[in-house]
Amino acid sequence: MRQVELSYALSARRDRAPGAIRNALMDLLGAVQAQGSISGAAKAMGLSYRHVWGELRRWEAELGQALIVWDKGQPARLTAFGEKLLWAERQAQARLAPQIEALHAELERVLAVAFDDTAQVLTLYASHDDALSLLRERAAATARLHLDIRFCGSVDAIAALNEGRCAVAGFHVVEPAGDAPRAQAAYQPLLQPGRHKLIGFARRSQGLLVAPGNPLALRTLADVAARSARFANRALGSGTRLLLDELLARAGLTPRDIAGYDDTEPSHSAVAQAIASGTANAGLGIEAAARARGLGFVRLANEHYHLVCLKDVLELPATQALRQWLQGSEWQDELRGLAGYAPWRSGEVLSLRGQLPWWDLPPKKGSQGPVGAQPLTPALSPEGRGRGER
Repeated sequence: MRQVELSYALSARRDRAPGAIRNALMDLLGAVQAQGSISGAAKAMGLSYRHVWGELRRWEAELGQALIVWDKGQPARLTAFGEKLLWAERQAQARLAPQIEALHAELERVLAVAFDDTAQVLTLYASHDDALSLLRERAAATARLHLDIRFCGSVDAIAALNEGRCAVAGFHVVEPAGDAPRAQAAYQPLLQPGRHKLIGFARRSQGLLVAPGNPLALRTLADVAARSARFANRALGSGTRLLLDELLARAGLTPRDIAGYDDTEPSHSAVAQAIASGTANAGLGIEAAARARGLGFVRLANEHYHLVCLKDVLELPATQALRQWLQGSEWQDELRGLAGYAPWRSGEVLSLRGQLPWWDLPPKKGSQGPVGAQPLTPALSPEGRGRGER
């Protein structure tokens, strides 16, 4: 059994997304797979042919397994073991991406405060979202605003807000929100008009992530059911799981109609990786995750991604800094460059009742009504104290 050792480096720039941990061997295998030769891999990585060749040979001796098919006169390619090793590592990275990103954010936050004790820090629990990952990176680099993000299900994120474990929560609701009974049943008991305030963030698309070329011709959830396509689902409590149940009900389907409904992945990237590796044929997720892995995407719904906080948190300096950054043209241009995303009243304070008109509609079956307990004051990091964050 090979042991795993983690490390990190301080750098002036980022060469890889924060939801990944670099490994030299996997970088080599990935480059050979992508370029189709050792010379191509060496050029893509900015290394010499001799170095890449020597490292691959060294790793083969270390692991006791062939990684490369070394046919004379033929371009190098990965062995079956090399392919399996690379795919297994990529799936593990995709599944761990939310935790890795949280660890990455925590390290950057504490080190940033060590360098600059005037930096703004805001704790945010949210449903997994590529735009939030991008926001965390850009806000820290240009606005000295550090978002301490913890990715979890939408329901758990709002519960964390009400329990005082964060200052802001993120969740998403399909359009139109008034015709989303499952979202209403999940979110309405946790939100109270007058106590909670929405901050506009983004509009995004969700749909079927499928293999390149969509070989099973999956256009709808009915197609997924009819073709018994293997499905990669999201965990209970996630906003995407709620969306799937909403779309199944609209299509007259039940969870039993979907092969793999109980097979869950923790993030959009993990769903995409499951499809890219062939362990699943389809899954519901964001377009950005599909494009990042060269998958096909069939849009099924548009959503509004909301940020929510307690009313008195709006006046905190870090919250004001976040809103100002969201309203800026620099951020909104960045967001438009992310596949499937568009700015939507970004940074504006919105009425809870106006955007989610559930309180003006007849109660939906299964809804428990608003919670009786008052939300607690958000617990913020010690570094935030003294700057209006307590």
